[in-house]
Amino acid sequence: MKDYYQVLGVQKGASEEDIKSAFRKLAHKYHPDKKGGDEKKFKEVSEAYAVLSDKKRRAEYDTYGRTFAGGGAQGPGFGGFDFSNFSAGGGPSFGGQGFGFGGGQAFEFDLGDVFGEFFGGSPRGRARGRDISIDIELPFREAIFGSERRVLIAKVAACTVCGGTGAQKGSKIVACMACNGKGDIRETRNSFFGTFTSTRVCPHCRGKGETPETPCEACRGEGVEFFARGK
Repeated sequence: MKDYYQVLGVQKGASEEDIKSAFRKLAHKYHPDKKGGDEKKFKEVSEAYAVLSDKKRRAEYDTYGRTFAGGGAQGPGFGGFDFSNFSAGGGPSFGGQGFGFGGGQAFEFDLGDVFGEFFGGSPRGRARGRDISIDIELPFREAIFGSERRVLIAKVAACTVCGGTGAQKGSKIVACMACNGKGDIRETRNSFFGTFTSTRVCPHCRGKGETPETPCEACRGEGVEFFARGK
């Protein structure tokens, strides 16, 4: 079984803040979406932090060491966590994530709190916008030596009718019914490795926690308008 303190590079008597700080640095260093990242090491430091950041499990680990049932030695290890949810854009992907360990145990910690300062996101807030990608056929010479092309893309601006609120004139902004005003939706799933919980941005309110009672007819409640412009 791994020495979780050694994995994070801290002393056994390290404070909670020291453990969190060490994890932040290592997670940022090894994050699989980052250039030069290492998914295996990222999982190792995440497993160590999941145990040492929980007072009860840390006490059990300190007491029982290698016989500790909450780690990878007695069961399937660091399973039950979906790393596909990670993205360098931060934001909703880093909500409260649960981890399943040996013996069917499950617990969670808030990755949004840990990664917020690195990726500029939190479990709540608008999701990052899409990157613009356009396929253009080029002659061989231009493909080799480069060229410039003028294309039309959609410019996004606040709706001129509702001013960006997404609400019909005279309509109120109310708490989102899909997420009860929280801005995110928590889901608990069972797997072969145990039970784990994930949090994602509410697709209905896009993380704002509120929606217009009557959507603006011009922008259909989106609060934005699209205009074609050259680039």
